[in-house]
Amino acid sequence: MQNKKILPPAYFFAAILGILVLHFLFPVMKIVPSPWNALGIIFLLGGAILELLGARLFRQAGTTIKPGEESSTLVTNGVFRISRNPMYLGFVFLLTGVAFFTGSLSPFLVIPIFVFLIRKVFITTEEAMLEKKFGPAWLDYKKRVRRWI
Repeated sequence: MQNKKILPPAYFFAAILGILVLHFLFPVMKIVPSPWNALGIIFLLGGAILELLGARLFRQAGTTIKPGEESSTLVTNGVFRISRNPMYLGFVFLLTGVAFFTGSLSPFLVIPIFVFLIRKVFITTEEAMLEKKFGPAWLDYKKRVRRWI
């Protein structure tokens, strides 16, 4: 595979950079004052847990975690019972945690942009691949479990 596609972690780290740039260069207003901004730790922990559990389930199922590669198994257990994309959701929680720690409004603007890009660049393609590979099993899962939460 010659095509070097930018993977989700690059989008995630670019979003963190965006959050920090917006906070330090354009802090619109303080919306989460100290010590309440420390509640960001809840989002950070939740995001890390979703990331780790999702990746572990993929490893246990022996399927790829890399977007664009064909899945060998449709994983629907564990955290995949509450979200079809728990690892992307984990990224969103992590970004929310970082934005909470900054406390200003402008960093929160990065999160919907990140969600839009991940859906557009990765999720839409992944879901089409899963439907093609797993057919009715995927469609049933898709009916039962929401994309995010």
